[in-house]
Amino acid sequence: ALRRWTGTVVQGRGHFSGPQRRKRESGYFDAETLGQRLVKPRFDRLEPIEKNLYIESELTRSRSHVEIEQFLAQQQITLNGYTVDVPKPVLTIDECVFLEKARHLFAKKNFVSPSPIQAQAWPIVLSGRDLVGIAQTGSGKTLAYALPGAIHASHQRRSNASEGPIAVVLAPTRELVQQIHGVIREWCEPSYNVRAVPVYGGASRNVQIAALQRGPQVCIATPGRLLDLLESGSISLFRCTFLVMDEADRMLDMGFEPQIRKIVEQTRPDRQTVMWSATWPEEVRTLALDFLTDFIQVNIGSVELCANHNIRQVVEVCSYMEKDEKLVDILKDIGREEKTLIFASTKRGVARLVHMLYDQGFRAVATHGDLSQSKRDLALDRFRSGRTNILVATDVASRGLDVSDIKYVINYDYPGTSEDYVHRIGRTGRSNRTGTAITLFTYEDANRARDLVQVLREADQEVNPELHKMIDLHKKVQQRSFNPRYRGRSLG
Repeated sequence: ALRRWTGTVVQGRGHFSGPQRRKRESGYFDAETLGQRLVKPRFDRLEPIEKNLYIESELTRSRSHVEIEQFLAQQQITLNGYTVDVPKPVLTIDECVFLEKARHLFAKKNFVSPSPIQAQAWPIVLSGRDLVGIAQTGSGKTLAYALPGAIHASHQRRSNASEGPIAVVLAPTRELVQQIHGVIREWCEPSYNVRAVPVYGGASRNVQIAALQRGPQVCIATPGRLLDLLESGSISLFRCTFLVMDEADRMLDMGFEPQIRKIVEQTRPDRQTVMWSATWPEEVRTLALDFLTDFIQVNIGSVELCANHNIRQVVEVCSYMEKDEKLVDILKDIGREEKTLIFASTKRGVARLVHMLYDQGFRAVATHGDLSQSKRDLALDRFRSGRTNILVATDVASRGLDVSDIKYVINYDYPGTSEDYVHRIGRTGRSNRTGTAITLFTYEDANRARDLVQVLREADQEVNPELHKMIDLHKKVQQRSFNPRYRGRSLG
């Protein structure tokens, strides 16, 4: 049966001139008003979705309950939520008969076994179930949803350009959007004849609109740019039956919840939805309950905040004035060949560090939100290719930075939260490699020492004794600030 659909009807579709057009081209729009002109769709009659595409191999089917429990325990996989009839995990690539078209790529890359999250997520998602995956960066989660998403898209009626993409992936940053697009281009486009288009702010809307008009099956987008294109009538979610929210916790931290809700409202209610997050706070749970149906939650390791255990964490306690000297000494010890990612808290700080390092004889490039996309791409290309071994960045690069061989992460400035700390250092130690994270921690950071110690202990890392002194000092400061007797007195 054909479906009748009304929605995504907006006034003044696509007509902008002068400053308004330039503002829209730049990708910067008022987050409060973006999407207000969208009309909530009515899905009266829906074309059926082919969701359950899973083919279980004989080897998987023959595995006993005891073997499955042993595997889940060894890989620290726990299942929660609607756990009725959960498909068994796949332990080897050979038993993934559903990936037959991509088999040559696994052989070429010498992949013998899926990662833990892939082992359990592939059967669940291909069975048509909604899923919440809780896993750290570098766990292989992109392929965990990209391949099932491509298979899903390839089994639906091919859409025309006006109907929009079948699979939509939401991600918090343009860097992550580009990384996901790269994975889909490499693994999914040649194997399943699906085409993907990335859309994000800071790049030409006209180029992105032209790509969307060619009718891709997959769209990877940041929420703001996608909502902008929806509101201008440049894209429709008429055919979206497979929705992914990647790094949902980060998107909420960045204030994207209103945009996400407006976007999801434009998709049909019986879609399949997959959500990924590194943590499981109340806000992410609420989002999952609102948007997913009878979902299975797959946890890899603890659902609490934890760092990748393949990363050695070192904390150097110093004064603010000592940081430059400490950084130079660390880089001299590391050597000039190892890829090193340095985080600073401000764009001005990034620029200053690049100049300082250049004066000290180090090759460094910068990336931050004020640079044009072409300059950021050029810096990443130089870093990725090894023409320069140091990249200095703000947190804009802490998610979605697709450089697999970063050996060192240095926190020149400590981030605002432990979550950001974990995500930053997660740029090293990827794909079962080892890495080292070095943090310059000053007494101005003392109010975050307790949280840092918890992350270090969870990962069985050595704790610098100076951090305990900072915690005690911070306690005294707090106690005295609340005690009227000590107001205005020094701690000396």
